[in-house]
Order: sequence, then structure tokens, then C-alpha cells
Amino acid sequence: MADTLAAVRSLMSSHSPPLHALVVPTSDAHQSEYVADRDKRREFISKFTGSAGLALITMREALLWTDGRYFVQATQELSDPWKLMRVGEDPNVDTWMADNLPKDAAIGVDTWCISVDTAKKWEHAFAKKQQKLVHTSTNLVDEVWKNRPPEGTNPVILHPIEFTGRSVADKLKELREKLVLEKARAIIVTALDEVAWLYNIRGSDVDYNPVVQAFAVVTTVSSFLYVDKRKLSSEVINYLKDNGIEARDYSAVSSDVVLLASNQLTSSANETQSGNGKNEAEENGHNLIWIAPGSCCFALYSKLNPDQVLLQPSPLALPKALKNPVELDGLKKCHIRDGAAVVQFLVWLDKQMQEIYGASGYFVEAECTNKTKQSETMKLTELSVSDKLEGFRASKEHFKGLSFPTISSVGPNAAINHYKPEKETCLELDPNSIYLFDSGGQYLDGTTDITRTVHFAKPSAHEKACYTAVLKGHIGFGNARFPNGVQGYGIDVLARMHLWKFGLDFRHGTGHGVGSYLNVHEGPHGVAARPQPVPVPLQATMTVTIEPGYYEDGSFGIRLENLLIIKEADTKFNYGDKGYLEFEHITWAPFQRKLMDMSLLQPEEINWLNTYHSKCREILAPYLDESEMAWLKKATEPISA
Repeated sequence: MADTLAAVRSLMSSHSPPLHALVVPTSDAHQSEYVADRDKRREFISKFTGSAGLALITMREALLWTDGRYFVQATQELSDPWKLMRVGEDPNVDTWMADNLPKDAAIGVDTWCISVDTAKKWEHAFAKKQQKLVHTSTNLVDEVWKNRPPEGTNPVILHPIEFTGRSVADKLKELREKLVLEKARAIIVTALDEVAWLYNIRGSDVDYNPVVQAFAVVTTVSSFLYVDKRKLSSEVINYLKDNGIEARDYSAVSSDVVLLASNQLTSSANETQSGNGKNEAEENGHNLIWIAPGSCCFALYSKLNPDQVLLQPSPLALPKALKNPVELDGLKKCHIRDGAAVVQFLVWLDKQMQEIYGASGYFVEAECTNKTKQSETMKLTELSVSDKLEGFRASKEHFKGLSFPTISSVGPNAAINHYKPEKETCLELDPNSIYLFDSGGQYLDGTTDITRTVHFAKPSAHEKACYTAVLKGHIGFGNARFPNGVQGYGIDVLARMHLWKFGLDFRHGTGHGVGSYLNVHEGPHGVAARPQPVPVPLQATMTVTIEPGYYEDGSFGIRLENLLIIKEADTKFNYGDKGYLEFEHITWAPFQRKLMDMSLLQPEEINWLNTYHSKCREILAPYLDESEMAWLKKATEPISA
């Protein structure tokens, strides 16, 4: 670690101009949340493996900023000389740099790896001390990363209309109508899931996210895909041509944006497009180039004249989030298969915990007092049971892989929000400790994300009270009705209020959108205690997770998560003629009664549980064998109000 930091600092000193600090973001050139292995520069330099964070290296210090989901994990993974900076508690990185670096300091960053929004914010913060943001001539971390993974050549896959529900032609037509409306002649699309959604393609360039590392440029008459052409089969090449999309080398996006700025970017496919569209756009004064400031890298923005740039949220984010009927049907179907896999896993795990550890099991509340395992030749670990869960998913139709690294965590590890078990360090399961698993699958017809928390012996009264408070928040949020125009933060309190009564809370967001065989975290909407950076109200046909939790450091963690579809509500009244919305659950797996404190549940909450569990039995029955169904019936027996 020390040698690596010394090598980076040497490059900082020899850089022109010499750098007082170097910022190492998590993001890649597409501002992705999850990045390919070769783009994990922040992880390489700091050894912190969380999905969110930022590293800052000065000549004397090394600091790592991350949010509340990762405080415990970062504390465990960071070693000297790294210092953890807690977002929300410590000064933000731009404030820290402005206050702690000298006047006229040069702060280096690879501007391919930061967004326009971030760069502009930093430049504003630096201005008071005449500090400047410097685009490094190369990525300095890459210079010292001797074993950096090579570029992959995973093939581009076509995603058929039987799963997408909309053609490329339809999506391009809608996009071009928005360009004309905003007096723009082109848009640069940088977010990987937006490129994949727009062109109905998928890939495997980023683990767990079925996307292709690519840019897209769409003008009023032309469409371009910037991608490593080694990834394109003859079938894909013909498909792109048939849809008027010209494939160009990934690296050509830089020079082509320069051509776009001077209105010289032309396509060999122009003659197949709407003939005089370009002339009409020019005659009508449509000369703007649309860039989404939150997802476009500063490097591409810097190649344009600011006066010709339309800085607005992407016009693709909302249409992608508003699922069409085919996507909604696919999401419902894949969640049924996924729910069956989760139940099969719980049946298997329950049996194993009893046979190996002598546990009382999923249903019976009794402390496991055996100090010696029933079977000395077997043991269950966080990783081995995680692999077993993946195996149940893999047996299901249309399964393509996991949607994120499974969070399989027992006892104190469950208190780490985004814990990932590793072979060398993962814990063995303990019947007397809570077990939390947060997992999901990628299927051709949709993406899943579910969390359940279980106990296989006798949970404490405190654990039951906490679990029940989380469950009450889950039920209360899922039963909400609210008018059109409400943003996620406007109803976030419904998931927290029962925890707040005990003086408890959780640091992560309450919910996020989920893609249709795309990224498991999908905007532009979300549910959290604070407003989204770009305000987007919740709307019918959006997906959103509900995942309240509680985490007691060093002891246990609880989270309960379902995926919901937002739909129109049939209310008796319609105040203000706004129209009202409600949720439909599409995740099917039981909540463990043994972890519930029944005295804390209201009759209407018990009725909801009984109804939900009845649907679990009905919906999952065709996918389970006789013994699995018998287990599920017992797990979902009606609770007396």
C-alpha cells in the first residue's frame, strides 16, 4: 500500500503542472455505480470494495469518503495510512479540499471519471482560493496498476421485442421528438443502461449488470453506437444497420464529439433516415447538443462550446423507468420464479440447520444449546449457502446470472449493510444468530431484488421487537396511497416511523427503481429521507423496492425487501383532480413469524400478512414439489388477530 501511494505521489510531483492532490472516483467513463474490474481504480488504490466512495491523495494524506451504508465495512477494509471520511458527518470532499489545500492548488482528476455536475460543483468550491481542477494527462492510478485487468471482448447480445415490448424505431422516434421540442439537434448518451435500453441490446461487460460498455450519439437524422467492434457478431452488425445505427470504435467518441460540435458528424446511414430532417433542424435554429449533467463525463462536455450545450436530465431515464405492459408482465413472471427459488432455498436451509447444528429450525422457537455440531464433516458458511441460493435460481427459466453480489450475512456481519462474504473470512452460520440474505437474479424477462431475515433457534425479545418494527414499516409503506406528484422522500417516513418510536433508524435509502433485465438500481426516482438531486415524482408503471432495516453494529442486522409496482388507485374521492397511486407487491416469499412480536402488530397489519401469505401459497404452488409446498403452508399459516 505504501509503495503504491508513493508511486502515485511521484507521478503527481512530476505532472505538469505538479499536483497538490489527486481525486480517484469510483465511477468509470459512464458514471456507473458498478464498474468493470479494470475500472475499479478506487478499490485498487484504497482496498475499500464498496460500490460508493471517493479517494483523495495528497502529498501527506490519503482519505476515503463513503456513505452510511459502508461505514462499518470501510473501517474494516481501510488500513494505514487511509482515513475514513463519513459522508453526512465529515466535511464533503470539495469543502475539505477548498479548506485544507493551499491557495492556487492544482487538484488532478481523470475527467472521464467525473460527471459535469461534479466538476462544476468542485470548480465553484475551488474558486474562492484560486484553486484549479486539472485534467491529468493520463490516469495516474492506471500508471501504477501493473496487473490491471485487460479489456474484455464479451459479445453484444440482442434483446428481442418479446421482452423489451418496444422497438428501437419507436424509441428513436420518441427521442427525436424530444430533441426537436428542446431545439436540440443531437444527444450524447453516456449511461450504460440507457444505451442498452435505447438500442435493445445487452451484454456482460460489468458484473451483475447486463450492459455493454458503449456510448451512443443520436441526431435528428443519425444514430451511432461507440463500442469495441470485436464484440459485434455479423447478426448484431446487420441488426444495427437495419435500425439505422452506425457502429464506430469506442475510442472514436472523443473525436466524433468534436465533429458533432462543429456540425460535421455525418453517417453513412443518413440516406436511410428521414431525408431532410437535418436541414429542417438547422432552419429552425435547432443547434443544441443535449447532455445529462449527472451522467455525462466532464471530458466529453469539455469538447463542446458551453453555449451549444443543453444541460438537462436525460430524456431516456424516465421512459426506461416507466415500464410498458410487456416489461411489467415479465417482471411479475420472473419474480414468481425467483420467489420459488427463495422458498426452495429456505426449505433446504431449514433442514440443514436442524441436521447439522441441531437447531430448532425455522418454525420452532427454542435455543440451540448443542456446543458440537451434529455432523462434524459438514458446515454451512455465508458463502456456501449463498452459492446454494444461486443454484436454485439458476434452475429457473430465463436465468442469466445474479443482479448483484449476494449479501449473505450472519450475526455481526448482518449489521454491515452491503456485506459480501469472502471464502477466507466468511463466518459459519450460527443457529442462535440472525441470518440476513439480500439477493437477486437477472432474467431475460426482468430483474429481481429481495431481502429476508431469519432465525433458526430462539431470537431475543429485542431482536423480535426490532424485526417487527421493520416489518410494520414495510407493511405501512406498501399499503400507502398518495396523490400524483409526490416524490419518494414524501412518503419515506412511512417506512421509518415505527423504528423512530424506539429511537432507531437506518442509514440507507428506503427504495430504488429496478430495471427490466438491466441494472438492479435504476433511477431517476427513488425513496429516501432526502429529496433526489433531480426531483422526479413517483408515477404509475414505475418499479420501486421497499427495504427498511435496522442494524446493530457488532450484533445483528435486519432488512425486509419486496419489489413493488406503482399503479393507479381507485379512491372514493379525488381531491384536486390529481389522481391517486398505490403499490402492488410482486415479490413472493414468507416473512418469518418466529421473529415477530405479535403484541406489536395491529389487526390490519396481521390481516395484510395473512393475505400476502395466502397469495404466496397460491402463486408459488405450481413451482414447488410436495415437500416444499408443505413447508410453505406451515410458514404461511394464518396468524390470529
